[in-house]
Amino acid sequence: MAKDYSRTQRIGDQMQRELASLIQREIKDPRLGLITITGVEVSRDLSHAKVFITVMGKDDDQDTVKENLRILNEASGFLRMQLGKAMKLRTVPQLHFNYDASVRRGVELASLIERAVAEDRKHGDGE
Repeated sequence: MAKDYSRTQRIGDQMQRELASLIQREIKDPRLGLITITGVEVSRDLSHAKVFITVMGKDDDQDTVKENLRILNEASGFLRMQLGKAMKLRTVPQLHFNYDASVRRGVELASLIERAVAEDRKHGDGE
């Protein structure tokens, strides 16, 4: 039977859990918003990891997102060291934080669908 769940996926999933708690506990920067880690993609050679985040709340404009990404990328060395202690990997991947816009797009699409359904109901009732 083929491997459906590779080692890099397992490491990515564990990194996602560890990073979520590390960012919450260890990063004390007051400018950092409420961060959610939506996924981690680890390269096959375990040298790099793309960490996808969203910024929750009303202040998820472009400037806030850029500031949060800058803070996290600056703290990536510290987070990488802490990950090494927590995960006991021989080599800990370089962390690259990226914004995941899929959550925002999902909310926008849901509101468009709700608006379209409301318009249909309004036109259907007028007949």
